[in-house]
Amino acid sequence: MRDAPDNLDPVPVTLTDFERSALPTLTEYATIPCLSPGFEANWEETGHLRRAAELLAQWSRTTLPAADVQIRQLPGLTPVLTITLPARGAATTTAVLYGHLDKQPPLGDWSDGLSAYDPVRRGDRLYARGVADDGYAAFAAVLALADLEAAGTDHPRCVVLIEASEETGSSDLPAYLDALAPELGPVALLLCLDAGGLSYDRLWLTSSLRGLVNIEVTVRVLEQGLHSGLASGVVPSSARVLRQLLDRLEDSVTGRVLLEELHAAIPQDHRDAAATLAAMFGDGLFDDFPLVPGLHLMGDTTAARVLAQTWQPALSIIGLGGAPAPDIAGNVLRPSTTAVLSMRLAPPTDPDAAAETLVHVLEADPPAGAAVRARVTSTGAGWVAPPLAPWLDRALGAAAQAAYGAPPAWVGEGGSIPFLNALSLRYPGVQIVSTGVLGPGANAHGIDEMLDLPTVVRVINVVTAVLEAAGAADAG
Repeated sequence: MRDAPDNLDPVPVTLTDFERSALPTLTEYATIPCLSPGFEANWEETGHLRRAAELLAQWSRTTLPAADVQIRQLPGLTPVLTITLPARGAATTTAVLYGHLDKQPPLGDWSDGLSAYDPVRRGDRLYARGVADDGYAAFAAVLALADLEAAGTDHPRCVVLIEASEETGSSDLPAYLDALAPELGPVALLLCLDAGGLSYDRLWLTSSLRGLVNIEVTVRVLEQGLHSGLASGVVPSSARVLRQLLDRLEDSVTGRVLLEELHAAIPQDHRDAAATLAAMFGDGLFDDFPLVPGLHLMGDTTAARVLAQTWQPALSIIGLGGAPAPDIAGNVLRPSTTAVLSMRLAPPTDPDAAAETLVHVLEADPPAGAAVRARVTSTGAGWVAPPLAPWLDRALGAAAQAAYGAPPAWVGEGGSIPFLNALSLRYPGVQIVSTGVLGPGANAHGIDEMLDLPTVVRVINVVTAVLEAAGAADAG
């Protein structure tokens, strides 16, 4: 990135540095509709994922000449970009820096002047699909490594791993972890750059992630539709039967999941963290939600809502089928109703066991003898952050203070990052730091996705400091 004498501490990256070295290529990346394979079945034919990987690879080779940059693609799987920088000094372990390049679809019409693949900068914010989730990650990781190299600072062997199926549940990642196992070697530190927090004024670290089970349930009562004047009151409605099945899963008044096996004891330190967040933000913690006027949030207190969002199971109906659009609805008793259920799980809950329970509860003894079929479409494990080693705790505290002027804070995430659990299982005891740039207004899966550029710079400098500390801890 810039020349510096050997054995100097890295010079903090500035916004000007990022604008000069990374922003033009990040902006070009933003124009590529590299959708995750779950949203574009013909992804291999379009070549968008490969094109994005090649763009990031070329920029990485130019920015970090000392690294080995490769695009790997197993047959039938999305590509993976690896950027491997040898250790400097006496370190013998590997640090993995994780991100992804695949994107969510645009979702809908963006606000005036904005669009998914035509990036727009407004002040210090860049608007386009995928820039915050998670296109920035490769640039942040490589710039941190380049800063260490420019200063001649000792650091562990580093592997930047950028996958292309994260938005589809990292479906292709396990095969690559198998293939890359010899190259990754003894992983001691994982830096995940696909997260965020509740504000842009401090470093937020992920304390936990909820798991997930998605199920498609279909209730069939007729072989074909009948006029409601003929059949209603005699043939039970498929929608009513579905409603009865949902009543087995949750309390329709409070929203509490009724299956006790999907709940988990909440550790006291996570309860304390929820109370801390409530004290910090008060009722404004959920102000970023686009609520309709007058809507009452679930939960009695802010702390209770934090725990409900991060540690308690919750049911959402994310898709419905079997019904015509309202403007063409006729007086017909429909033959079937299908619902796609998304059940968020407490972080420690086994998603496969939860899926088995949900299918059994939905299909057993169907109301009115209706034909009920429940099909699991996806599962994902939750995750609880392991305790930080003393050196890492100190390093994060010092780095956060230097970059943000405030100590780091912990927050649980209501969603899932499959990679964290996958690597935790493969490398028991690995030190894991999950952070990132997603904050208020980032709209990662919604319209008007936004990347806060000063936050990117702060994250880069935190990563640099942590890798420097990892090199010292590893050496001795």
